[in-house]
Amino acid sequence: MTLTKWLRVWNERHPATPLRISPIEGQDALAPLRDGAADVVFARLPIDGDGLHVIPLYEEQPVVVLPREHALAEADSLDLADLDGLARLDLDHSLTPASAVEVVEAGAGVAVMPQSLARLHARKGVVARPLSGVDPTTIALVWPTDATTDDVSDFIGVVRGRTANSSRTRAAEETAAEAAAAAKEARAARAKAKKAAKNAAKNPAKNASASGGRPQARGPQRGKGRGGPSRGRRS
Repeated sequence: MTLTKWLRVWNERHPATPLRISPIEGQDALAPLRDGAADVVFARLPIDGDGLHVIPLYEEQPVVVLPREHALAEADSLDLADLDGLARLDLDHSLTPASAVEVVEAGAGVAVMPQSLARLHARKGVVARPLSGVDPTTIALVWPTDATTDDVSDFIGVVRGRTANSSRTRAAEETAAEAAAAAKEARAARAKAKKAAKNAAKNPAKNASASGGRPQARGPQRGKGRGGPSRGRRS
């Protein structure tokens, strides 16, 4: 990530409280929050947001990293279909972006990754081209729900572009409102998933009853009018 502008604004407003910026090694972006090494992190979604405030900031363009001498390297941009038949390297815990770019340079495949990672790990023997047909990644600002300090609120204000005249109270209120809305959406999603799982667990018994059991008729019910008992309906 390019933090130059945010760092400059922060230093202008808080000269007595310098920020320490550290790159996150590996794929676990939340590790510095869990071990207390960081107050906030910038992470790519999706993440497990349980116990965290998550504010999406912007989307990042995916690119494909190719050997510089590759036949597709001269294209201005590529589509996912253009990569059919090519050996694609999937980033995971065992293959970091830096390792993937090194493998691409050796001519052993191509790699799809966010543009900033391709730029960070650029090598002379590779090129990166914009790639369509792949969902962009979303960058979010993340911090623990129980650690919204004044400094954290001020930093959020800097990232969100609030002016120096914006009060901490307003920043905290807006942050809390955003976090509450995100938490509400997360609770609704969990409730929906729980309900769907519960219904799915019930369906096998219902289906068995409908297909293998004999239809049951309701007992007669007394009607409200002059017609006396109503006929039972088949369920």
